[in-house]
Amino acid sequence: MKKPIRIGTRDSELALWQAHTVQNQMEKLGVDTVLCPVKSTGDLVLDKPLYELGITGIFTKTLDVALINNEIDIAVHSMKDVPTLLPKGMVQTAVLERASSQDILVHKGTDFLNGKGTIATGSLRRKAQWLYHYPNHDVVNLRGNVNTRLIKLIENDWHGAIFAKVGLERIKLLPKDAIELDWMVPAPAQGAMVVMAMEKNTEAVAASTQLNHEESEICTLVEREFLRTLEGGCTAPIGAVVHIEKQKIHFKGCLHALDGSTKVEIEKERPLDKFQGFGKSCAYEVLESGGSALMKMIKNELNNPIH
Repeated sequence: MKKPIRIGTRDSELALWQAHTVQNQMEKLGVDTVLCPVKSTGDLVLDKPLYELGITGIFTKTLDVALINNEIDIAVHSMKDVPTLLPKGMVQTAVLERASSQDILVHKGTDFLNGKGTIATGSLRRKAQWLYHYPNHDVVNLRGNVNTRLIKLIENDWHGAIFAKVGLERIKLLPKDAIELDWMVPAPAQGAMVVMAMEKNTEAVAASTQLNHEESEICTLVEREFLRTLEGGCTAPIGAVVHIEKQKIHFKGCLHALDGSTKVEIEKERPLDKFQGFGKSCAYEVLESGGSALMKMIKNELNNPIH
């Protein structure tokens, strides 16, 4: 009898929801599975902003190690948490059909939007885009899983906090009065779930590849290619979103200064069958339009923070 496929996941409510979704889809295909939850460093160290921890893929590293050590067969992640450069021998086997990529504001009333306000987020991208729109506001650091962040918002005197819409939807915690931030460009691959495996584990690769949704794979590939080309290993306020319509691929991307004071934006489209290299070419265009100088400034500020 074949051993069940061991599915590695973080142990937060949202991560477990994602892992159960993968488990259910695999079981429907006749694949036996078992869940293996773990706690990541990103879940344990909550008193520092992510960029200060200096670890790429802080939410994925624990599962990467478990995969490499053959303690699990596949790992399920929010795709936006996965570094663009994978560990040696590790492959992306499936991108599940993507849900909403939008950011939302959970708030305690909206009067502050026209004056002074304090918003919470642990994301450089969300902070920079918010300050671009609301330069009079203060943005404070907010870390933790979705549930923890919601509790912190209730406990503090902040006016609101920014979340990915899909995270709150999936665990049924989306407030009815949450505001969709349709002007905010999401993180590359936001709203998508991805499955990873070791290439040599052919059984796990074959079983999980069946879950792949091609359109979601193409969109996230272009967004992550844009991110990889721009960032060069540096955390930066980078947004990218792709949608496919009438056999055309539509791309929107942006790079902001850390304080939101300036930005470089791009919007482009091209035929769907020419998606290869699209994200890279958009990134080069951003770099040539002032993005290169902006990235130098961002790296300098992150490496020499003013306390």
